[in-house]
Amino acid sequence: MVTFVDEVTLHLKAGNGGNGCVSIRREKFKPLAGPDGGAGGDGGDIVLVADPQTTTLLGYHRAPHRSSQSGGFGMGDYRNGTTGETLELPVPVGTVVKDADGNELVDLVEPGMRIVVAAGGQGGLGNNALASSKRKAPGFALLGTPGWEGDVILELKTVADIAFVGFPSAGKSSLIAAVSAAKPKIADYPFTTLAPNLGVVQAGDVRFTVADVPGLIEGASEGKGLGLEFLRHVERCSALLHVLDCATLEPGRDPLSDLDVILAELAAYPVPDGQTPLTERPQLIALNKVDVPDARDLAALVRPELESRGFRVFEISAASHEGLRSLTYALADIVAEDRARKAEAPAPERIVIRPKAVDEKDFEIRVEGGTYGDVYRILGAKPERWVAQTDFTNDEAIGFLADRLAKIGIEEALMKKGAVAGSTVVIGPGSGIVFDWEPTLTSTAELITTPRGVDARLDTNARPTRGERRDAYFDRMDAKAEAREELERERKAGLWQSGDDDDLVHDDDLVHDDELVDDGDAR
Repeated sequence: MVTFVDEVTLHLKAGNGGNGCVSIRREKFKPLAGPDGGAGGDGGDIVLVADPQTTTLLGYHRAPHRSSQSGGFGMGDYRNGTTGETLELPVPVGTVVKDADGNELVDLVEPGMRIVVAAGGQGGLGNNALASSKRKAPGFALLGTPGWEGDVILELKTVADIAFVGFPSAGKSSLIAAVSAAKPKIADYPFTTLAPNLGVVQAGDVRFTVADVPGLIEGASEGKGLGLEFLRHVERCSALLHVLDCATLEPGRDPLSDLDVILAELAAYPVPDGQTPLTERPQLIALNKVDVPDARDLAALVRPELESRGFRVFEISAASHEGLRSLTYALADIVAEDRARKAEAPAPERIVIRPKAVDEKDFEIRVEGGTYGDVYRILGAKPERWVAQTDFTNDEAIGFLADRLAKIGIEEALMKKGAVAGSTVVIGPGSGIVFDWEPTLTSTAELITTPRGVDARLDTNARPTRGERRDAYFDRMDAKAEAREELERERKAGLWQSGDDDDLVHDDDLVHDDELVDDGDAR
């Protein structure tokens, strides 16, 4: 059964914003007293909090799907919807948060650090907030926007001052149990430790933490054994303590060869940019199990060789506690020096938040080739949010969207890109919202008096202009004059005569012009 997890993928869904309300206030002797629809509530955020009391990501491994509360709908009588409750997820200190592509978002190295990984949706405004002196009773409200939905990766890197590294069964777990109050699992078989163990050590006035990393073997940096999976827990440590087994019975192994293998694996492990490589950090050697006579002799034999390489060597016994006091004080000195150096280091660069430039646009237009011509894609936080807030079943809401897009210069930008009436325009990534662009949708809706919920600019029954009516009148007059001339030509050609004079067609029998011409139109 899984008891320790240091990497997990969270599937998050932030709360959606509530829709605004369309409502009209009713009063005595005043049935239409004005709009009173309230706004929808914002959706709840999902926040990660670095909690010192949390030591593992096991809970998120078992339940990776998390969602926050959505905002409530707006209501009449100026009542706004409820705001969704924020969901706080505690994570261990030292958790690295990455997006779905593996890009690092934040490193939660300090207790109490917070990050909003999934922002809740924005609530839509009610018709009360949309009313103005020109639009006194809006027949629409804005919809709530959906909350962020996606995956984030949590990677735990243990925060400790000293890391105990060595081969399996070298006595690392016994050593951390001897110098601290930690109670790791101890057994006489390899890979007993399946998860890093943390312990707090007090040496004089210095208190520091130590981490017992699962055993390393040759090829650990390439994925063999458990080393590669847990070497990330060594990244945070200020110094390394090599625990070498002087009483091993495995053939071909001795403290010197074990140290060479461990150093090679540490050198092959890549650390993040800006961090000191593992092999360049302060390192001490602990020759363990000297309570065994043969192990003590072997320790005395290899100690000069190790000291000639520049290492400080301590002969210890985790079982009898021999040499542990001098070892812990030496580790405390290294930790104190590292803390003093970090305190004298220059302060990190301050983050300066500058306002948006005056000439910076809120959108971007990309021209993409399509099967039936160019497609103009509009990308930007504002237009995409406005589209999500629009109720496309309401003509007045569509007109309001057109006005908002025109006010930020999208109409002019489309013309500069070469768009014409009827061009395909897409707002948002992917499939987005597709429509045929009509430049006539640039007039202000405030100046149009139409019934609530209706936008006259979308009415296909357009009334002809005075010029169009004049041109139609002249066309009718020309047609009537041509008909009269045709009848006159036929009369002169004798087409209205028969063989007998009695059958002669007289002018009085001709169809009069008044019967062909609409007097009302002539007038």
